[in-house]
Amino acid sequence: MRVSKGEEMYARLMRFLIKEKGASLVEYSLLVLLIAIVALAAVAYFGNELSSTYSEINSNLVDAGS
Repeated sequence: MRVSKGEEMYARLMRFLIKEKGASLVEYSLLVLLIAIVALAAVAYFGNELSSTYSEINSNLVDAGS
């Protein structure tokens, strides 16, 4: 009986995910994804406020240097 390429790839993927190493990789990938989502949400939420704060700091530094 011949196994198709799709079935072979699926079997390899399942063996990889079942292994302990594969599980760790999936867990770390999910953790990195969660951190990226939180970082993007924080930038979207605080972006304008941070931009104005950094602009104010920059102008104060320029004024102090004059």
